[in-house]
Amino acid sequence: MIRMRKAAIITLLLAAFYSLAPQAAADLLPWFRPGAYDNIEKIRPDSDKNKNGVNDADDFIVGAKAEADRRPFYRSAYYKGGYPPASEGVCTDVIVRAFAHAGYNLKNMLDADIRNAPASYPRARKPDPNIDYRRVPNQTAFFRRHGRQLSTKIIPGDAHNLKEWQGGDLVIFANPDHIAILSDKRNEQGVPLLLHNQGPWATEGDDFMAWYARGIVAHIRFP
Repeated sequence: MIRMRKAAIITLLLAAFYSLAPQAAADLLPWFRPGAYDNIEKIRPDSDKNKNGVNDADDFIVGAKAEADRRPFYRSAYYKGGYPPASEGVCTDVIVRAFAHAGYNLKNMLDADIRNAPASYPRARKPDPNIDYRRVPNQTAFFRRHGRQLSTKIIPGDAHNLKEWQGGDLVIFANPDHIAILSDKRNEQGVPLLLHNQGPWATEGDDFMAWYARGIVAHIRFP
């Protein structure tokens, strides 16, 4: 019993450390991200928006990893014209840029959907194309309308459950609102790493469970 309590405490401390300082944790605790669960089947879509011979999900991953490699600094601001510079961004910009790599213009798609279904977008009662597409609640509404909603329950170490969580999927968390793309890499318990920007810059890290503990809003596969 005592050993179990100690293990639980250590796990919580590590999760908290990783959520507060993801890059420091990635640098100092490489064993906390030991690699993929090779026995979990990969499910890939047939869609290939940009006709490059790579399915959309894998293109999302490549685009999001490029964002993590670039390490744009987290900065929440309003930009005339709508687009922040490549050196800056927030969690929603990882999604926009990953989708652009796959051939999707998420800004245009979301702006059009707000015009077509304004009641679905309570955060855009007064539409503003400079910022609407970069708000987490608006991206959540869009992907719920046009994507496939999947399980929001994850069970580390359970291959049957983990098969539902595929690289390229979108995950929206709460407290605060946050959106991420699942990586094709998994930790030692089969939980996918997250591709996202939670500050100080975009990363690929083993912090899914730390965000999951705060609350999960949706798990979506697009298209």
